Amino acid sequence: MLPEHFLRQILDNLSTAVLLLDGSLRISYMNPAAEMLLEVSGQRVNGQRISSLFSDSVESIESLRNTISNGHPFTKREAQLTLSNGQCLAADYSVTPMLALDRQWILLEILPRDRLLRITKEEAQLSKQEVTRVLVRGLAHEIKNPLGGIRGAAQLLARKLAEPALQDYTDVIIQEADRLRNLVDRMLGPYQPPRLTRINIHEITEHVCSLIQAETLGNLDIHRDYDPSIPDLMADREQLIQAVLNIVRNAMQSIMSAVDNRHGKIILRTRTLRQFTIGPKRHRLVCRLEITDSGPGIDPGILDSIFYPMVSGRAEGTGLGLSITQNIITRHHGLIECDSVPGHTTFTLFLPLPGEDE
Repeated sequence: MLPEHFLRQILDNLSTAVLLLDGSLRISYMNPAAEMLLEVSGQRVNGQRISSLFSDSVESIESLRNTISNGHPFTKREAQLTLSNGQCLAADYSVTPMLALDRQWILLEILPRDRLLRITKEEAQLSKQEVTRVLVRGLAHEIKNPLGGIRGAAQLLARKLAEPALQDYTDVIIQEADRLRNLVDRMLGPYQPPRLTRINIHEITEHVCSLIQAETLGNLDIHRDYDPSIPDLMADREQLIQAVLNIVRNAMQSIMSAVDNRHGKIILRTRTLRQFTIGPKRHRLVCRLEITDSGPGIDPGILDSIFYPMVSGRAEGTGLGLSITQNIITRHHGLIECDSVPGHTTFTLFLPLPGEDE
């Protein structure tokens, strides 16, 4: 027989939301995955009826009562649940009646379908990122080799020219070769792997805010919505500042380019997520940083390709900022997502936080 504390530890580490209800359909336990899914505290709702978590659940509650009376388990697929906060949740859930300690219980397991869709989307995005990195590396190699030859030939030619005026042409060749080489280097992103040190995410965001406020002379409205309890993460300070700065600067430029930018604002919001999956790995704790702006939004035609090099929604843009940001976040084993409609564009960064044993 396994010890009770070990069984509780198993439940606490499940990615599936699990709730235990008594015979009166009152909540006796919910694991951290259920707290995160339903956005409630298990301690706060302990002893409350299950109906307090859902605002439109008459049919589902009646099914739970039937399970208590007839003892038959059941599973419902693609159910639409409305939480008490108004959020709609598409999920599969299973109901299992139990008899323990001379009492009737119900084990309720909820598996959100949108989570599975998100994981599938993330895996496709990570695979796409890797293909892009391989393509850029190969392209950079093919470009830099002939550029070195062109630059060297121009330097040799400059030494042979008798007329100094003709050297202006070789200088142009050398300068343009250097410009293309620098462009390729920027496409590749940082050369050095991240130098990981413990740092608080809010130190990063506040530093970026101070830079943007200096650029705009304090004329940009920046709101902070921070969770001060977020622990330090392991990151390269300079690289992470560059990643966040690229996004916030894009947001600033988007607002400033709007016809009426007087009411433009940027919101930086931080939260923690438990049992969050990034690619193939599930993390106990993840920092989520949202950067939202009220600009005109991203053209839907390029929304799916904005992280590719040389893709930009602005005529004067280089299309490298978001590519570099994605490269940095990926090096930190994180994930970046974007959602945009006119007047509301949000970039979300997910960064793993160190575990208790780190």
